[in-house]
Amino acid sequence: MDQQLINRQLQQELKLEAWQVDNVVNLIDEGNTIPFIARYRKEMHGTLSDEVLRNLNERLAYLRTLAERKDSVIKLIEEQGKLTPELKKQIEHAATMVEVEDLYRPYKQKRRTRALIARERGLEPLAKAILDDVNAVNLPEMAAAYVDPEKEVPDVEAALAGASDILAEDLADLAEERRQVRKTTAQKGHVVTKAKDPEAESVYELYYDFDTPIAKMQPHQVLAIDRGEKEKVLRTALSAPEEELESYLASHLIYPADEDGSRVFIKNSDERAAFLKSVSVDAYKRLIAPSIENEIRSDLTEKAQDQAIKVFEKNLQQLLMAQPIAGKTVLGFDPAFRTGCKLAVVDPTGKVLATGVIYPTSGAVRVPEARREIERMMRKYKVELIALGNGTASRESEQFLAETLKEYNPMARQLGLPTVSYVIVSEAGASVYSASKLGTEEFPDYDVALRSAVSIARRLQDPLAELVKIDPKAIGVGQYQHDMDQKKLSEALGGVVEDCVNKVGVDVNTASPSLLSYVSGISASLAKNIVAYREENGSFKSRKELLKVSKLGPKAFTQCAGFLRVPGGSEPFDNTAVHPESYEAARGLLTALGYDPKQLAKDGQLQKGISEVPGKLAKLNKEALAESLGVGVPTLTDIAQELSRPGRDPRQDLPAPILRTDVLSMEDLKVGMILKGTVRNVIDFGAFVDIGVHQDGLVHISQLSNKFVKHPLDVVKVGDIVEVKVISVDVKKKRIGLTMRL
Repeated sequence: MDQQLINRQLQQELKLEAWQVDNVVNLIDEGNTIPFIARYRKEMHGTLSDEVLRNLNERLAYLRTLAERKDSVIKLIEEQGKLTPELKKQIEHAATMVEVEDLYRPYKQKRRTRALIARERGLEPLAKAILDDVNAVNLPEMAAAYVDPEKEVPDVEAALAGASDILAEDLADLAEERRQVRKTTAQKGHVVTKAKDPEAESVYELYYDFDTPIAKMQPHQVLAIDRGEKEKVLRTALSAPEEELESYLASHLIYPADEDGSRVFIKNSDERAAFLKSVSVDAYKRLIAPSIENEIRSDLTEKAQDQAIKVFEKNLQQLLMAQPIAGKTVLGFDPAFRTGCKLAVVDPTGKVLATGVIYPTSGAVRVPEARREIERMMRKYKVELIALGNGTASRESEQFLAETLKEYNPMARQLGLPTVSYVIVSEAGASVYSASKLGTEEFPDYDVALRSAVSIARRLQDPLAELVKIDPKAIGVGQYQHDMDQKKLSEALGGVVEDCVNKVGVDVNTASPSLLSYVSGISASLAKNIVAYREENGSFKSRKELLKVSKLGPKAFTQCAGFLRVPGGSEPFDNTAVHPESYEAARGLLTALGYDPKQLAKDGQLQKGISEVPGKLAKLNKEALAESLGVGVPTLTDIAQELSRPGRDPRQDLPAPILRTDVLSMEDLKVGMILKGTVRNVIDFGAFVDIGVHQDGLVHISQLSNKFVKHPLDVVKVGDIVEVKVISVDVKKKRIGLTMRL
């Protein structure tokens, strides 16, 4: 397919202008990253978001793969000498890979099918004769001429069976007929599931006797059924309007086609019609229905996974962009029973000050000793916050902490020490990090559990910087993530992490290799080179110094420079999101607004006091000023925003975590209670909210709003602080029902 045709299709699908698509495709082909294109090439695409640009990039890759497959199929059919102008046109106009494969199916090299064997036995002329002669009245007589024991056609019945096999396979290979069967099945068919053991208890009980139209299947239902089938709990099948489909297929054989493809309903012999009807039934049940069922189920699964990945992406984005709690000394608390609770105190920069192990959950006799030890650590290191992991023994540990803080905080006030609160922190993925090569390299002297405590503390201080060290799939803010296409999931989540890291920006002098590797234009090996240069030569003094890093050339510099921050360097703009290519424009803007750029900097930093820049710019002729400065209006506007709040962390605008000093148990909950909570996970059928009880409560999609909610993400996102009312409590099953319809 010609690239311009692909571009026009992208334009139509994404509802964009031709120039936007053409420019973005060119930028991608030149090797520019999506974050760079989104932030620093706005004039070339009209300020499209990262999400739209990634969708465009994904569709571009698909359409190019589709075009390559079309070319390959055309060539393969042409080599067989069977390519007609009409067939070529059909292939070229196919919109999906499924359509291309349907058209190629009759020409595909096949294994030894029943039809192929029948052809080898010389029965194809018989099949053709039956198909062509609408007045055939004595099929056995026609078949007698093809009886040949030497060719393994011992009698008339064998000859007719072979002819039937040939006609059934030919019918099953017809693209239009397959398309119609697929369409009708998808529109009128049902997904039916049964339990292999109806008496067995499982999480799939909802699907023990389940029957729903294919068209109404929800993504989470598809994924649940797939998993139930994989775990051998469920049997699943598609039911389709068989009689309707068999009649449709029979009409193709029984009645000849007119020039326009419509069927001519002329009288047929009853014997021929009955024979061809049986052929159509065989073609449907043996050849078409099983493959169509596989295709539809595969399509349902793919769409369900795509939806689940989108939910995972949104949840991960909110988790990574959670407000950091900067400037606090934090005690990380990794709860456990038998092996003890691991502690790690980290200073405001994330440096580990102390570690320890206590046993408050191993029996009442050890609680006083545990309390003395944790109080000693809080006093000595002036701890301000405790980050409590939400894993095994979390509830018991929370109770211990709440009781400890009741005694400790009054004493701390008297001694002039900080009072301490605790925050429940998701520890998903902490154990993965702890056992990883990266965790071992970072803390070679600590055991796995102590590394987890450090990770829990640090992810409260800066969720983004810590969570990038963990495989995004292990963070646990999705549904059925282990059932996904892992390659597709990894690519999607990697894109989310990349977008978040570049949106926030990275301090090049403190960032870990893990964090640097997500910066636009920086590979994992280049990230290590940056850290190696920093360790050998000291802190970077400017962005320009990055060009001295091994293998970091001008192209990589262009991609990464705007996202890297150099605080306290020689160039004030180096600690902003202004790209080096726009420094002169930034100085020109300040001058045009009556500022002296040199006077605005102190110790290499832009000072506060220029928050009025966007307002002043709005009163000028932006177009004329942008042209005089050699930039576009979007870039000029971005520069003004950045100068108004230099070094701003966009995460500061998001809700802060809920700090707690006391604890509730499920037994304390009463229907009608109104509580504040934090959204921990969003799924297709609702949201899980942490209300300070060990078990998160579920706000079902029907309870999210008084208005109709198409998807929970339209109402809530991970990290939101919400007010909820308790509507049900089941202590035995550990289920809490909540509503936001207050």
